[in-house]
Formats: sequence, C-alpha cells, structure tokens
Amino acid sequence: MAKCTVCGKGVSTGHKVSHSNIKTKRQWKPNIQRVKAVVRGTKKRIDVCTRCLRSGRVQRAI
Repeated sequence: MAKCTVCGKGVSTGHKVSHSNIKTKRQWKPNIQRVKAVVRGTKKRIDVCTRCLRSGRVQRAI
C-alpha cells in the first residue's frame, strides 16, 4: 500500500509512548503520491514518496 516504487520506502512501526510510559503500537506512513512519470520512455502512473519527487529522482510526465 504505502510503498515508494523508486526508493522502496515503506511503513515503519514502533510504539507510541504516553506520559505515563504506557506503550501502544503505531505506524509511521511515508507521504506517497500517485503521479504520472516517464519510466523507460513510457508514461506510467507510479507511487512515489515526496522525497524522491523533490530530489529529482523521478521525471514527471506532462
């Protein structure tokens, strides 16, 4: 679901820790955008994290 097709960044899991030190499970999801991009010369819709978009690893299709 929440996985970047360029870098492979996905969901991280861990604990939410309250003030009283009670630990419950939680997830951190990356900011994934569904964009049209040029992949090997063809236009495709891919799921990309915003870090890859901002750094220029993905060439957006117009």
